[in-house]
Amino acid sequence: MPNSRFPKQPQDASTGGPTPVTANAGPTSSGVSGSPIDDDVMIRAQAGDHLAFAHLYSLHKRRIYSLCLRMVGNVAEAEDLTQEAFLQLHRKIATFRGDSAFSTWLHRLAINVVLMHLRKKGLRLMSLDEAMEPVPDEGPGRSFGAPDLSLVGSIDRLALERAVAALPAGYRLIFVLHDVEGYEHNEIADMLDCSIGNSKSQLHKARLKLRDALRTSLRGERR
Repeated sequence: MPNSRFPKQPQDASTGGPTPVTANAGPTSSGVSGSPIDDDVMIRAQAGDHLAFAHLYSLHKRRIYSLCLRMVGNVAEAEDLTQEAFLQLHRKIATFRGDSAFSTWLHRLAINVVLMHLRKKGLRLMSLDEAMEPVPDEGPGRSFGAPDLSLVGSIDRLALERAVAALPAGYRLIFVLHDVEGYEHNEIADMLDCSIGNSKSQLHKARLKLRDALRTSLRGERR
């Protein structure tokens, strides 16, 4: 089960703008905690109780919207994908067996919805050969996938959200899945049907672009 490496919190759908990132909001966070009341809601939702399903929707909609927005970087698309994720949930909720937390199961369902959407759009990941090219002043990227402490320290979270949103689609997807959602490279490779090396290399490039964007933002604030 993935553990979020990069703190985050749900997007406010009323504003459509980026939401500052805060701690302890990863995919393992519980909305349905396993208490008798929550278990009853799940049982009723699986039996077709629309009020119980609406309760699950109200608990999880902001988190799923936030996930979709980070993955696609577009408010309108994120809203449509959130609706599609809950349509899929309505169709598949009877298949949930409790092997993992419901929030984790729903999270993965939503990721699959987004990935299917991106495949239909023809998202292409950068080739491994291109990603392995040396970067000026950085040298060849040999330590792909190592924690990037410069991106985890005390920085302007709003600037980070903007920088992530501005990443090319392939870079943003890898960064969100690995550094925000906490998936390992082998899991990402399976999700995206790419090599582990490709996942690592794109994460490396994404982090370099983010560092450059954050440096530029910081210089602009100091002027």
